[in-house]
Amino acid sequence: MSRSSSGRRAGGWFGRTLSTRRRHPLAAVAVLLVVLLTCGTAYAALSPTTSAPSNATAQSTQIEEGRQLFAIGCASCHGLGGEGQIREDGTVLGPSLIGVGAAAVDFQVGTGRMPMAAPAAQAPAKEVAYSDEQIAAMAEFVASLAPGPEIPEGDIIDPEADGVDIARGGLLFRTNCAQCHNTSGQGGALTYGQEAPMLTGVDPKHVYEAMLTGPQAMPVFNDELLVPEDKRDIIAFLHSVENEPNPGGLGIGRVGPVSEGLWAWLVGLAGLIGFAAWIVTRSAAARRSSS
Repeated sequence: MSRSSSGRRAGGWFGRTLSTRRRHPLAAVAVLLVVLLTCGTAYAALSPTTSAPSNATAQSTQIEEGRQLFAIGCASCHGLGGEGQIREDGTVLGPSLIGVGAAAVDFQVGTGRMPMAAPAAQAPAKEVAYSDEQIAAMAEFVASLAPGPEIPEGDIIDPEADGVDIARGGLLFRTNCAQCHNTSGQGGALTYGQEAPMLTGVDPKHVYEAMLTGPQAMPVFNDELLVPEDKRDIIAFLHSVENEPNPGGLGIGRVGPVSEGLWAWLVGLAGLIGFAAWIVTRSAAARRSSS
């Protein structure tokens, strides 16, 4: 038997078998399953993984959460879109927050200054009303309105980081900040019912954010006026002042030995004058009673 005839027999047998199986009732189902299995395998191999939400999705969720919190606690003064509100008499009910950035929100809400119960000359620091996650969400929402200063983090707010210069920080503080906050950051009175708050014991992040955003009566010290290293050195100086002991006892605002001595002298002198007046009064009363 030749090879060609053998091949024709094999081909004929295969063709007859395939033709027979094709007429089987389950042939169409088998073909459909093979096609579905092939498509599913190809899709699983070529499509990107979706096991975890992307960063964009997580950020969008955080912004939406912040928008809801903002609508409840802030929109009554600042507007639903952060555009601010002004009364008919011209009084600013709440300034615009468009462009203030996440740092301003983190400072104001993270120190308890916001939300305020009512408009006033100054928002004092008080107990914080929101959790860290809620503050981060509101900061992200306000940051999404327009570009602005971001929340500082890392070594730039670490007063004990390598390379800090406390002496240089003290010089920068006395040049730019002492006029309002006292030479040692103990605060001071300002005009129109405002005050420069005490800076000792304040979170370094919030000190940096205050310089970056200029809350209330404070000017803005952006990175063109004070570079990040300058701000870090100022924070290191305040940290060193906070940890200094009071060898004389009471700190009296840490205004220095000359002022402390003057205060003690005035108090002592007033005490001596009062004691002398008391002696003279008793002596005169004694003479009158004896006569």
